[in-house]
Amino acid sequence: MAELHAITPLLTEDYKTVRLRALKDAPLSCGSTYERELQLTDQDWLARATRLTNGRDIGFLARTDGKWSGLALCLILESDATRGELISMWVAPEARRLGVGRQLIRAIEQWALSHGVKTLKLMVTSVNLSALDFYHSLGFAKTGRIEPYPNDSAIDEHEMTKAI
Repeated sequence: MAELHAITPLLTEDYKTVRLRALKDAPLSCGSTYERELQLTDQDWLARATRLTNGRDIGFLARTDGKWSGLALCLILESDATRGELISMWVAPEARRLGVGRQLIRAIEQWALSHGVKTLKLMVTSVNLSALDFYHSLGFAKTGRIEPYPNDSAIDEHEMTKAI
């Protein structure tokens, strides 16, 4: 079982390290790129971590066997406070299939419910079959909304949602 830590300004450097590792490991799973986020300043990373403590957004880092092993964020939609968007979901290759992803999603769901969120949504690329299967196993379903992946228009992204 992983230890989960809410991302705060004190964990800014760890958050940056995990996020950059995620972008390198799974470039087709993220809405950004390693090169783009490598250009962010320390102030940018601090602002991101600080935003996750504003009461409308949350981020968790997972730690397994003393090493950072995962990341997940949830942002409550400005347009509808009953909907949250799951973003930046990633589990380190060495921690996959150990329940870390499920643990991160459960933590996001618990936090979201306590903040009045009734539905979680996410976007996943059509080529990330293991992620599609993972989200489906947790009760997420495709909505039918498909759009081009921002970093490669030859790849589609599917919206998935789950009532919580």
